[in-house]
Amino acid sequence: MKKLYALAAATALSFGTLGAAQAADVTAAIGQSGDSTMVYRLGAQWDWNHSWLQSSYGRLTGYWDLGYTYWDGDDTASNHSLSFAPVFVYEFAGQNVRPYIEAGIGVAAFSSTELESNDLGSSFQFEDRIGVGLRFAGQEIGLRAIHYSNAGLKNPNDGAEAYTVHYRMSF
Repeated sequence: MKKLYALAAATALSFGTLGAAQAADVTAAIGQSGDSTMVYRLGAQWDWNHSWLQSSYGRLTGYWDLGYTYWDGDDTASNHSLSFAPVFVYEFAGQNVRPYIEAGIGVAAFSSTELESNDLGSSFQFEDRIGVGLRFAGQEIGLRAIHYSNAGLKNPNDGAEAYTVHYRMSF
């Protein structure tokens, strides 16, 4: 648990200047893990404010994502995680509604290596994500699949998945 607090403090300090320069969007998600554990996530996103491959079809952009997830297992298997990831987004062109697809790879720290029937092997995990959704009027709604694994750095490496519906609001 001390590692988790240290990671949270270091992340907060490193984003102190970024948060002052640019407001963060707030995200919330709810879903289930691959083992049917309920997953609740709160996060913040900072857009990169850059576009690549812009055309009449859409554009490539991205954001930084910082999140806290509560894994609501039974009494002995509840868990907490903090994650940080750069995420690439291809946003399709549209007037009022813009569909998108996203993918990213980041890092996460879990409070325990046990998650339901999975032994994560270590608190440190990589976070891989893919998602789809719709952006409209400063808001976003979408679906995500996120996989956690320590990439074989420590055994066992059972990993975990989360499948969520998320909502983002810009300020």
